[in-house]
Amino acid sequence: MSISKIISLFFVLSFLVNCTGKNGASNNIFEQNNSDFGEISQSSIEFFNSSIGDTILFNVDESTLRNESITVLNDQANWLKENQSLPITIEGHADEQGTREYNLALGARRATAVRNYLVSQGVDESLLSIVTYGKERPIEICSEEKCWEQNRRAVTVVTGGLGN
Repeated sequence: MSISKIISLFFVLSFLVNCTGKNGASNNIFEQNNSDFGEISQSSIEFFNSSIGDTILFNVDESTLRNESITVLNDQANWLKENQSLPITIEGHADEQGTREYNLALGARRATAVRNYLVSQGVDESLLSIVTYGKERPIEICSEEKCWEQNRRAVTVVTGGLGN
């Protein structure tokens, strides 16, 4: 048997030995319970983003909250009140139509509308800040309505550190 085969065999055996803990329990990740890999708890930021929703959409040239946004904002407010120590940034965005200045102002109005609603629902105003990006950070890029409507938004970003 060649020296390279012996070394390879040694590494394979070392790996297999290390897959068993001191008590004989397997450390093989394929045998572990899936819950060991971080279920999304209701207090996690990931839960906030994926299950509650962090994005509020707006109509063209408007900063008025849509009726369908109120449910998401109510859920955001409830989660934020339960996690009161986390700082929040609300980002205002616009589509590519219009001037840079107009879209920055529109983004600010959208972020302010979301902030004001969250405060009206009992979220601590001192934890909320706003920033406007106007048309500078699109999530969809094309000169069509299907893209523009995704870019007319406010995004609630949890900026604090919270474990999953």
